[in-house]
Amino acid sequence: MQPVVFLHGLIGPFCDERAVAHLRPAVVLNPDLLGYGAEAGVNPGGITIGAQVEYVRAVLDDKAPSTGVHLVGHSAGGVVAASFAHRYPDRVDSFVSVEGNFTLADAFWSGQVSAATPAQVTAMLEADRADPARWLRESGVAPTGDRIRSAAEALAYQPASTIQATARAVVQYTGLPGYERLLKEVFDHTAVHLVAGARSRAGWDVPEWALTAAASYTEVADAGHMVMLEAPDSFGKVLAELIAGPGDRGN
Repeated sequence: MQPVVFLHGLIGPFCDERAVAHLRPAVVLNPDLLGYGAEAGVNPGGITIGAQVEYVRAVLDDKAPSTGVHLVGHSAGGVVAASFAHRYPDRVDSFVSVEGNFTLADAFWSGQVSAATPAQVTAMLEADRADPARWLRESGVAPTGDRIRSAAEALAYQPASTIQATARAVVQYTGLPGYERLLKEVFDHTAVHLVAGARSRAGWDVPEWALTAAASYTEVADAGHMVMLEAPDSFGKVLAELIAGPGDRGN
């Protein structure tokens, strides 16, 4: 199997060993996008979708040179993944969009965050960090011990300035007149798999043309939007089936 690359959303990371285990022996990369994790010190003024695409390209040139990869983009990370697949189609063997943003309406939470004041975003993040169990409950996720730990890690993964800068970048990019055309061109030359959490599917604004053109459509039965956090084992099994080559299936 070619390398698998996870691209996280507005609040990351997007990787769990229980999901990764189903993808081995493939190389799995989970880069910290600009403003996140090890890259948290990046100037938020430089966070754009284009800058994230070039950052991912640099990571792949270093970690997975001269090979195609399977991109797995979640939510806002789906926008980065789609833009990467459009700009560098020869580097992408398949693209799994996990409730990736298709329209400006779909990026409704990014829209709310981008319109808030920096102080409001900071206060929101601080409140969520102080009570990750509440954050999970308000997201429709039962706060078990493992999930609370994962939620705390996700909330600590980026500063408030990164969340707002990324939200603004997503709103600007998905609002471009040519964004739908870009997506259609990606679907034309790349196998695109659509994956949703069964509980959150109704809120995912997927155009009918995308459902028709997709290589597959899958719902994870026991999850909502935070599918990696809520159901990593089930999600890993879904990914392994979607991106396995003919010789890998059933192994």
